[in-house]
Order: sequence, then C-alpha cells, then structure tokens
Amino acid sequence: MAKKLKRGFRKARYIVYRETSHNPTDNMWGFFGSLLGISTIGLLQELYFRGSDDDILFLIGAFGATSVLLFGATNSPLAQPRNLIFGSIISAIVGVTVYQLLFVEAYPWLSPAVAVASAILAMQYTKTLHPPGGAIALIANIGSSEIKSMGYYYVVNPVMTGVVILFVLAVLFNNLSRNRIYPYQNIKPRGTSYWRKIQFWNVRVWKKE
Repeated sequence: MAKKLKRGFRKARYIVYRETSHNPTDNMWGFFGSLLGISTIGLLQELYFRGSDDDILFLIGAFGATSVLLFGATNSPLAQPRNLIFGSIISAIVGVTVYQLLFVEAYPWLSPAVAVASAILAMQYTKTLHPPGGAIALIANIGSSEIKSMGYYYVVNPVMTGVVILFVLAVLFNNLSRNRIYPYQNIKPRGTSYWRKIQFWNVRVWKKE
C-alpha cells in the first residue's frame, strides 16, 4: 500500500509539474510582444486625440485578450489570421447591429446578451471563432456613449485598425524568436530563416520545407 501511494504521489507530482512548467524565455517574448502591441495602439490614440477628453477609443478591452492569444498562445487555432481578423470584424458588425435593433433602456441587459450570443453563433458558422470577438460585440452594447454613437464606424476603427496593427506586429515580432512561428505552419521554427517565416502567404516557400 505504501509503495502504491508513493508511486501515485510521484505520478501526480510529475503531471502537475508538466502541466504548470513554463519557459522563462518564451514568457518574456509574450511579455514584450503584448507590451509592443498595446503600446503601439495607445500611441495612435495619443497622436490622433492628444489633449482630448474623449474616451481612449483605440484601446478597447478586447485587444488585451487578443494580445494573450497572439503573443502568449501563438500556435492556437483561435489566434490564426482567419479567426483573428474575420472573427473580430464579424463580431463588431453583429454587436453594432444588435445594439441598433434591440437596445431599450428598460432592459439594458438584453442587447448585450443577444450580441454576445449572436457573435458566437456567427463565428461558429463561419469557422472564425475568436474569443475576444465576444468582448468586441459586448463593448458595442455596453461601451461609452461615444462608442455607441459611432455606429458601424466602430467596425473600422477601433476594431479593424487595432486588429490589423496587432496582427502585423505579431508576425514581425514573434518570428524573431527561434522557437516561434506565426502564423502557425507545420514546420520546425528552429533552422527556418526569419524572412521565410514571415512569408506566410507564399505557399511555395512552405512546400520546399
């Protein structure tokens, strides 16, 4: 019995260690990548709205979740370009549409709930599931009066603008690491040149591997 308990303890400790272990170097890539991405979007806010009392429209909360995927889980299917770009845009369109059609002051919870649920459904049907999309749809319904008054311009800016910025930076920054490749390709990052890694659109490059 004692041997079985010790064996079970060692097995449990190994599993816990394996599941919670991390690479400090990779963690720093995630830290600096997200720092670069959010700072760049924030800089645009400063350039275009310096001294303004308006909301920080460029930095919507969904971009924080997007940064987690792009710089902390680069291989995740949910972080790939199709999901990132189209999932975000679809969710923004759904969020604005639901707000304009269903928002009533007597039931302020109704349009946010419908917007998030509808955005999820739309992303599932289009195979563009992207978790921050739920936040994008929600913000269109619970954001400040300035965000709500933007209408479909919200889809273009800040959503599309911010997503494109984060995507470009993710491609340029993540591929500097010898252990990363973004967008995901079924090749080994080590030994693949930076120039080749960022040419994700060139199918012929990957066929040579």
